[in-house]
Amino acid sequence: MTCALVIDDHPIVLQGCRRLLEDAGVERVLEASTVLAGYRLFRREKPDVVIVDLALHGNGLSGLVLVRRLRMQDARTPILVFSMHGDPVIASRALEAGANGYVLKDTSSGALLEAFERVRRGQPYMSHDLALQVAMLGSRKTAPLADITPRELQTLSLLAEGKDYTLIADELGISYKTVANTCSALKSKLGASSLPELVRCSIQYLSTSPVGSTGRIRMM
Repeated sequence: MTCALVIDDHPIVLQGCRRLLEDAGVERVLEASTVLAGYRLFRREKPDVVIVDLALHGNGLSGLVLVRRLRMQDARTPILVFSMHGDPVIASRALEAGANGYVLKDTSSGALLEAFERVRRGQPYMSHDLALQVAMLGSRKTAPLADITPRELQTLSLLAEGKDYTLIADELGISYKTVANTCSALKSKLGASSLPELVRCSIQYLSTSPVGSTGRIRMM
């Protein structure tokens, strides 16, 4: 028996999803209209698929944070984001948070069911046009890293953690001057005109590159 959990704060959306899923043969459809209620239902009922609205807000949380927490709680349950935002940056962040699929609210009922079935079977889902935009976005973010040396990447990851030149020098066992020269080279390669801009670049580029949660290089 398939169990779906729909988390959305719009009653009409909840009713529409329930009717659509039940008509498609989903035996059990659970509903939650808040982040907290959705998280509690997820932990208690262990649904087969979760549909989450990114626009959720409550208790200081959001739909994106909820996706991260659901994924931390369970690494396997498929999560389908149902959103009004067609921005590839938002879609990319949802996937990075742990979503398996991303479907727009203005899509057809057939597309929503296709997305549901795809993620239920363990396959990713995103419309072709949006997937292309996300891929192009990722390419623009990661391309500048191609010419960066391992030492420069280490320095960049420590900058992303908010560490200054002195702390970076201590951690890498190099001189302050070497760190300063490395950062100058990074500014040139990444097109940053100042240290604050270089820090912003480090956070932007490393968010989609192979680094761990602490900003260290992950050995592939």
